[in-house]
Amino acid sequence: MRVVGLLGGMSWESSIEYERVINQRIRAELGGVASADLIIRSFNFADIERLQMSNDWVTAGNTLAGAAHALEMAGAEALVLCTNTMHAVADEIEAQLSIPLLHIGDPTGDAVTSAGISTVGLLGTRFTMEQNFLSARLTDRFNLTVLVPSAADRTRVHDVIYEELVQGVIREESRRTYVEIVERLIDAGAQGIIAGCTEIELLLREEDIPVPLFATARLHAEAAAAFALS
Repeated sequence: MRVVGLLGGMSWESSIEYERVINQRIRAELGGVASADLIIRSFNFADIERLQMSNDWVTAGNTLAGAAHALEMAGAEALVLCTNTMHAVADEIEAQLSIPLLHIGDPTGDAVTSAGISTVGLLGTRFTMEQNFLSARLTDRFNLTVLVPSAADRTRVHDVIYEELVQGVIREESRRTYVEIVERLIDAGAQGIIAGCTEIELLLREEDIPVPLFATARLHAEAAAAFALS
């Protein structure tokens, strides 16, 4: 089995789902008491959030790149960044590595195109919805049209993530709000929805919406498990 390095804790509410999915896949494939060979660096999300809110992406990139390099030195054969938003500094991380960074956009794009979908709605943090580090990868590599919510809806999606989901708070009212936002994206032409923040998967379920939901964390974790087994 190949060793996978995880950069997590952004937030731990989502990165523990990565560990769960990866280990479940390994056990399903190998049986018995098999589990993944992982090296984990879990950050204090309060530190990462401060860098996000101050738009200090240089320090954020240097911090994560240094941690990624340390995982490689510890024996990781590939790196998984257990967050959508911090893929904003994926290039800076890759520059410090001689092992592959398994980008969250690639298994997501594969899943969307495999479903025969060409136009998707993207939910995530404000950074993910308003910057192009994920949408441009989906457009350039997979020829997808990516729609984002209106400014007011982007604010609501973002606030629920930071004020509720990363703190482990799941509210039915917020689920209904997300469903309403998804309905507006569908009206605008979305044939599917990307849960482009790993915490969104804690709130929005496939059965909540009438179009396919592409859960980036699960897709990413399954790709990590496939690499480990390769």
